[in-house]
Amino acid sequence: MAGTRPIPKQLWKAAALSGMASYLDAGLIVSISVNLAIYRDSYDMGVWMAGAISAIVTGCIAVGSLVGGRLADLFGRRRVYNWDIFCFALGAIVITLAPDDITLLIGVLVAGLAAGADLPTSLAVVSDAAPSWARGRLVAFTQVMWMLGIAVAIFLGFVLSTTGMTGARLITGQLAVAALVTWAFRSRLKLSDEPSETEAEAAPRGVSLKNVWTRAALLPMAATFVFYVTWGLGANTFGQFGTYLLVTVSDASQSLATGINLAFIPIGVLLTIAFVRVADTPWRDRLFRVAAVVQILAFVIASLTAGALVGMLVFFVLYQFSHPFAGEANYKVWSQLTLPADTRGTTQGLTYAVSRGVFAVAAFFTPALADYSPTVLLWTITACMTVAAFAGVFIIRVLVPRSSGAVRDRADLRVPST
Repeated sequence: MAGTRPIPKQLWKAAALSGMASYLDAGLIVSISVNLAIYRDSYDMGVWMAGAISAIVTGCIAVGSLVGGRLADLFGRRRVYNWDIFCFALGAIVITLAPDDITLLIGVLVAGLAAGADLPTSLAVVSDAAPSWARGRLVAFTQVMWMLGIAVAIFLGFVLSTTGMTGARLITGQLAVAALVTWAFRSRLKLSDEPSETEAEAAPRGVSLKNVWTRAALLPMAATFVFYVTWGLGANTFGQFGTYLLVTVSDASQSLATGINLAFIPIGVLLTIAFVRVADTPWRDRLFRVAAVVQILAFVIASLTAGALVGMLVFFVLYQFSHPFAGEANYKVWSQLTLPADTRGTTQGLTYAVSRGVFAVAAFFTPALADYSPTVLLWTITACMTVAAFAGVFIIRVLVPRSSGAVRDRADLRVPST
């Protein structure tokens, strides 16, 4: 079976270094969330500045994804891949050492834009380097790094919760250190199928934007976007407001709500690793169908119980066991399998950017909608998850089989990489 063929260590190294984009993306968002109350008190920050910093993180990641993916296709993915991680490190250093809220805001701008730029670029780099029989596992591994980014930030926030600004600086400081180490390793990364200097100079520089507006690019881009934006509305809501909803809607204590979220993180990491193991086999898409149904059932139970604590506990169990097999990891793999190789950076950057923009707008209204009617909020998310399931089935039944016959390895593609 192709999915069981061993992958060379060098390719796993490339996947890990590319996965750092997901680690830093998740780490930045969660770190700002964990530290926001500390920043507000330490900098005597107004409510509007606190809200602006939270919104800017998501907004900058969206803009960075759009611009960074396009720049990668124009000027070379490896070049952008190396420098956007360095820019993230600079932004994280500014956040860590910021003496006031204005400086903090500047650091968030730089780090957010760089994190966004690195997401589609890093996925395209690892996809370019991977043979077709290993592409699913290597791309899916970046989702493991995303889960680790969340886990580390929440764990440090919990351990350092009583240390004030010192703890806040340590939480963001580890992101700066991780980014600098990643930059050093990425700069020295050599892949066996990279073109020689002569070949690279002869390769076409840049990809025309008109290549994005073809049926071959538009159909998979639209399908993966519909899946990601509808699934992500539910996932992002519970990622940002899970604890908030448990406290305000389910009447759980703060400690219980935090404990529920912490308890499921190891499960999410382990099941995401399990997804990596099947990402290049027929089980990837078979499990999606089952997990998508379980995921919808989880939201139906939460909706029927109107967010009552018992219903929410059942929801969290079902959701945490299903989303690793019917969520963002699928989106990443399907995007690399179905999008044309020469425009992967631009097209996936576009779907990332628009989706993150939608998430930011939805997050702005979520607390008000939860206060008005938790039932309306939960049924709306249930509808979104149902649409995502149908979009995923369409991708599996139509796009993946169509693209599998045309998949070529990196060595057969004229994609700028230096």
